[in-house]
Amino acid sequence: MTSSTRTTETQQEEAGGIQGKQTAFKVAAVQAAPVFLDREATVEKGCRLISEVAEAGARLAVFPETWIPGYPVWTNADSRWNYKPSKQLYGQLYRNAVDVPGPAVARLCEAARMHRIAVVMGINERTLTGTLYNSMLFIDSDGMLLGVHRKLVPTYHERMVWGRGDGSTLSVFDSAVGRLGGLVCWEHWMPLARYALYAQGEQIHAAVWPSAPETFLLSCRAMAFEGRLFVVAAASYLTQSMLPEDFPLKKEMEIFSEQLCLGGSAVIGPDARFIAGPVYDCETVVYADIDLNRIPEEKELLDVAGHYARPDVFSLTVNRRRMDPVTAVDV
Repeated sequence: MTSSTRTTETQQEEAGGIQGKQTAFKVAAVQAAPVFLDREATVEKGCRLISEVAEAGARLAVFPETWIPGYPVWTNADSRWNYKPSKQLYGQLYRNAVDVPGPAVARLCEAARMHRIAVVMGINERTLTGTLYNSMLFIDSDGMLLGVHRKLVPTYHERMVWGRGDGSTLSVFDSAVGRLGGLVCWEHWMPLARYALYAQGEQIHAAVWPSAPETFLLSCRAMAFEGRLFVVAAASYLTQSMLPEDFPLKKEMEIFSEQLCLGGSAVIGPDARFIAGPVYDCETVVYADIDLNRIPEEKELLDVAGHYARPDVFSLTVNRRRMDPVTAVDV
């Protein structure tokens, strides 16, 4: 499948067509464990889960943060810059990360197309230079890769693993299920990033996490209320016993409990109320029925990027240029 994004003209045509499409449908937050540090096996599991949730009637499936091939849980235990086991694990993560475009993306796009379901997938995205990004894939139900979002600021220990994204990926996409966007983990505490999505008319927000305890879900509920949108929050479930047998930091990981990622997946409505979930301590899929017609009803009172904005007092500038380290100039 092609990984090119759609043209503005096509997006505008589809945005107009959404009004005549079904506005009420089922969404799914997939709370599953990856096959840790194994890209091919995790992609295979992901395709099975895509089929499963589509058969259950869902039109959108959201997977957790960096689900392929897993969130680097070991960085909480050890992030010494020159410690051999940490370097080995980074190398393993890099070798099992996802090329965009690439074979793993093509398989996911084909699964979405085959089962007629939109998919948001958290990945470790690798580049030729050796840097990884904490990224989200947005795939429409026709198998088209709508785009990729890279986490803007890796949090705390994550800065030993991922590079920083830029404004070129802070996007909302016209999709078969409406205007779809998303943020990764602590990006939900970046007020201007949230506002940039609201201003693009986001209707369904994919919130991806490694775990989603109460305070994390508080940010999701605040975003749902503030933006008057639906939030599908997907979090991983992972235990010590799911780590590979040859995991080089097993001893260091003993400081943690058996559960490394607790889940907490949920679906939240534009009034900040839980429609489904949260669910903890297991692998599961959290389903919910949503209706996009609720959004304009809720915006009668509050539209922070519309009638409740004051552009004469406050304004936001977003740099949408891609921040490549090298720019080639022909002479």
